[in-house]
Amino acid sequence: MKQKLLLILLLLCTSFYMQAQQVTLTGEQIKVLTPEWQGERFADGRPKVSDQLLERLKNVALEEAWGILRNKGYQNQFEGDWMILNPDSVMTGRVVTAQYMPLRPDMDKIIREKGKAEGRIGNTNSWPIDVLKNGDIYVADSYGKIIDGTLIGDNLGNSIYAHSKRGVIFYGSVRDMEGLAEINGFNAWVKGYDPSYIQQMMLTGINVPIRIGRATVLPGDVVLAKKGGIVFIPAQEVENLVINAEFIALRDEFGHMRLREGKYTPGQIDAQWSDEIKKDFLKWIDDNPSKVPMTRAELDKFLKDRTW
Repeated sequence: MKQKLLLILLLLCTSFYMQAQQVTLTGEQIKVLTPEWQGERFADGRPKVSDQLLERLKNVALEEAWGILRNKGYQNQFEGDWMILNPDSVMTGRVVTAQYMPLRPDMDKIIREKGKAEGRIGNTNSWPIDVLKNGDIYVADSYGKIIDGTLIGDNLGNSIYAHSKRGVIFYGSVRDMEGLAEINGFNAWVKGYDPSYIQQMMLTGINVPIRIGRATVLPGDVVLAKKGGIVFIPAQEVENLVINAEFIALRDEFGHMRLREGKYTPGQIDAQWSDEIKKDFLKWIDDNPSKVPMTRAELDKFLKDRTW
């Protein structure tokens, strides 16, 4: 399966970069990249994880998200060490990717011609903004370029927020930090700031697979961005990750409460729970519905495969 996926990726990248058939992957190509997602999709083919799950994801700790993904075999989905515009805020959203490379005039000419044929206007670093929908995050690999690598300033920042009500994640830099900070609700995780403007860079793809530091990111992935870093979550893993993390939080709250009450010993709580403790836990959930972020149907479905 992995070899097949790698072959598909190679064919897609070869088709895109060598033939330059389009600036962005087609909806069908994105579906090939994300075959495990069985839910709703945007018109461009990206998985559309629900707004409700995006909101619930905000309460998940980075460590929990990362641990759950690693147990599923996703070892390369975290990147840390960011400059954050508003570090005390949490950002979740669906990924729109963009890839930039050092300028090569002949290739840049092809990309611009294709973009013009597709009706794209303005400089190429604004093209991904036109793709954004409410709940999307503009995630760009600009190969860590800081000086002359500023993908946006406050003008484009305002446009991004108008489209997405979110912000950006750039493996590169921005300018006009003071102006960006004045955009209420906008946030940015970037590798640096510089007052220069973008030079000697070219856009090579929108909604293509990209690398963000240690992480591989696909269009339609979901972002969990916090002060400590960013986890990029495959769309098909979001629901299970959120419910798993919510369950762990409920289990911990219940266990801590019962330990304070002296009803159980640490050995009982830290070990495999007995039927008595399980029954007590489920009754506590029924008695405290306001503490439970998931529906009872979601919880019951989750517990069928849970070993406690």
